[in-house]
Amino acid sequence: MTSQMPYPERPSPEPSQPGDPSELIQLLLVAIERVLRDHPAGVSELTLIKTLQAPPWRLLGPVDYSEPARLYPVHFLVFHALYRLRDQLAEQGESLTISPLNTKLCATEVIAGKGLPDAPDKLRAFYLDLSQYRMPEELITRMMDDFWAGRSGGRLDSTELLEAARTLGLDAVPERLDTVKRQFRRAVMKAHPDRGGDTRRIQALNEAFALLKAHFQATTSAV
Repeated sequence: MTSQMPYPERPSPEPSQPGDPSELIQLLLVAIERVLRDHPAGVSELTLIKTLQAPPWRLLGPVDYSEPARLYPVHFLVFHALYRLRDQLAEQGESLTISPLNTKLCATEVIAGKGLPDAPDKLRAFYLDLSQYRMPEELITRMMDDFWAGRSGGRLDSTELLEAARTLGLDAVPERLDTVKRQFRRAVMKAHPDRGGDTRRIQALNEAFALLKAHFQATTSAV
């Protein structure tokens, strides 16, 4: 998706989910591009999934964020579509930044005679490999932990970290995980439905906390 990243569930029987998800992927490519163009500031994975569930798309069924093994397939299909879309848009002079907290379209400046050096993109390779669509629960948990730990164990992007901290109500990324934990508990209490909050806010807090926790774990293991 340690604290688990929420993973979206596979589509419910309506619409159906065939053994081969190719048709659904094609529909997701069209819908996701439209959603991103309608939201130039970007959207979180949670917002994207909820938009794909709602009219006019109705491509994804209800999501239960409590069971990673059942939630993983939709997360995978959405990110598979995002990486395919990124490749397509690159040919049109556009770029797509992909993050669970904020995915958005950007214009790509093309400079004659210049090019980006070739570098392996492990996340792209993973999500474009449809054989990863189904896997045992223990592998799902491990993969999602690596994902939050930042590109298979690397450091997380500072912009993502700052956005996660602000989601929790912090002005900056703190120096200690204990500070994050305390602020997370306060924020969740304020967002509880009994106090006027909603499940969408709690979900965003869970994502932000998972990302920051992974950051501190990666930092500690690198020392």
